[in-house]
Amino acid sequence: MPRSKEIQKQMRKRIIELYQFGKGYKAISKALGLQRTTVRAIIHKWRKHGTVENLPRSGQPTKITPRAQRQLIQEVTKDPTTTSKELQASLASVKLSVHDSTIRKRLGKNGLHGRVPRRKPLLSKKNIKARLSFARKHLDDPQDFWNNTLWTDETKVELFGRCVSHYVWRKSNTAFQKKNIIPTVKYGGGSGMVWGCFAASGPGRHAVISGTMNSAVYQNILKENVRPSVCDLKLKRTWVLQQDNDPKHTSKSTSEWLKKNKMKTLEWPSQSPDLNPIEMLWREIELRCDKPVF
Repeated sequence: MPRSKEIQKQMRKRIIELYQFGKGYKAISKALGLQRTTVRAIIHKWRKHGTVENLPRSGQPTKITPRAQRQLIQEVTKDPTTTSKELQASLASVKLSVHDSTIRKRLGKNGLHGRVPRRKPLLSKKNIKARLSFARKHLDDPQDFWNNTLWTDETKVELFGRCVSHYVWRKSNTAFQKKNIIPTVKYGGGSGMVWGCFAASGPGRHAVISGTMNSAVYQNILKENVRPSVCDLKLKRTWVLQQDNDPKHTSKSTSEWLKKNKMKTLEWPSQSPDLNPIEMLWREIELRCDKPVF
């Protein structure tokens, strides 16, 4: 794409003189034989910066035009999964050749950064309706209600470190120094399931789950840990137990056991682990567990 010819300094000054004499864009462009958009741009610059001189630039002028920038923003807004390589090809189709890193930088300047997408449960229309109903029902609940809710959940714990990516700062040819490696064990070291609970006043008791967890095992965990946790956390007599809709939690035998033991439960919408604040507790524990668990 050929660059437009630069307007000489004397011509720019003449434009401003005519503008100060009360001439409009159309009259100036006709008198001087210039495009009206050129006249408007020079006057706009003069009004903003008080000069018609070339302003200092920071390095090489950008190859991405304002129009191309709008195209980039529109494409990633429409489809956030679009890659910089795909955007590069899109610009190439309109004869604009730029490096993909240039595209990433330009999007970054507009507040659009490449990030790993968060994983959330797949919600059906029925799930969405149930979650909305739950939110509306409890919208005006007093703080005291939530302070006396015992949140519960199970999670998997890696027995030999966490299954996440790590980074180290090292020099060349030091990859296998002891301080630069992460030890592993055969078959990953295995994992275990843990049940836990907490309330606004702090963490409650936890239980390590041995073998397969069924309704009977779950009921035994509740029997040994719920009321002691309620006592330790000093919850009021109006306390409520929160649990998700896992089949072991909602089975007929578990429902009868909860009723027999007078444990009131908080109704819970399906596919809603992200609504349970205990997920943040598990995440905090995970972040602290950088060393193998033995």
